[in-house]
Amino acid sequence: MKILVIQQKMIGDVLISSIICNNLRAAYPNAQIDYLVYTSTTPVLEGNSNIDNIILFEEKHRKSKKELLNLGIRIRKEKYDLLIDAYSKLESWILVLLSNAKQKISYKKPGRNFLYTDNVPFEALPKTNLGLAIERRLSLLEPLDLTIQIDPIPKLFVSEKENQEAIALFEKHNVQKDRKIVMISLLGSEKLKTYPLEFMSKVVDYVADNANVNILFNYFPKQLEDAKTVFNACKPSTQEKIYFDLLGDDLRSFIAIMNQCDLIIGNDGGAINMAKALNKPSFIIFSPWIEKRIWATFEDGIHHLSVHLKDYRADLFDQKTEKMLKKESLSLYKEFKPEYFTTQIESFLNQNLSNSI
Repeated sequence: MKILVIQQKMIGDVLISSIICNNLRAAYPNAQIDYLVYTSTTPVLEGNSNIDNIILFEEKHRKSKKELLNLGIRIRKEKYDLLIDAYSKLESWILVLLSNAKQKISYKKPGRNFLYTDNVPFEALPKTNLGLAIERRLSLLEPLDLTIQIDPIPKLFVSEKENQEAIALFEKHNVQKDRKIVMISLLGSEKLKTYPLEFMSKVVDYVADNANVNILFNYFPKQLEDAKTVFNACKPSTQEKIYFDLLGDDLRSFIAIMNQCDLIIGNDGGAINMAKALNKPSFIIFSPWIEKRIWATFEDGIHHLSVHLKDYRADLFDQKTEKMLKKESLSLYKEFKPEYFTTQIESFLNQNLSNSI
């Protein structure tokens, strides 16, 4: 049996959709399972033996109709028995149309249901604490009537070599071994997904004041100035606990560093999703325009918590569409004071760090 799973988009999406591959492997141990993703997202799939081949969707496929057509022809030649499209946008519809797969599963959407043999409802509300992002992916397995126990948790695989390199990096930076380690998801993937820097420094201060911990910042070199802004706004007593220059060279080294941490706090995004896949507790600060019910995965009020401005100021969201909220996001962020959720951070730290003070 030959299976293709399609999930273009960001790192978090690709990591979460890998649960489709993981469960298909459990159901069909001898199948060939291929996964089509953007090139930039492949680091989160390294070491995952549930995936046989990663098919890259490259920039040339976006820019050239001819290249996209060539990719479709390549997929057609593979003669897939089953195709699961977790992306379901124009780019993937063309590939699905050309694939000639026997069974094709995706979400029910007006005007494109003819492309698929099975159209699954695109649910608007979560039924469990898994969150919509997980539930929607798992719903794509329903037409297969699998008899296995479904595992909803995305996985990251860190090699012993990568773990040792991370430990060596901690030693190089003289990280205090008697303290737990908190990763701060400092910046979102864009400004509209980034908690205001002056507020984030207060969050970091609050973590430092309430727990005897080492603090790491997650940022890319191009985000250095923003990271410095947060650091410089923190109290001197907080700055002493921050290992500002302890960074990975790439995504795999971040994963290995995160694997040595005890929990993560900060902006929603790839870093949070990777931390969860490493089984680390998470505290998420959502952007005002992002729907919490989609990405607040595994919420249990203990190990995984999240906060959204709507939790405290529902009046600001009355009669507003996602488009309107996105436009107003930066002004809404200014209303999202860290004081709203300091008690929740304190509770989160107390429940997930044994050496809280």
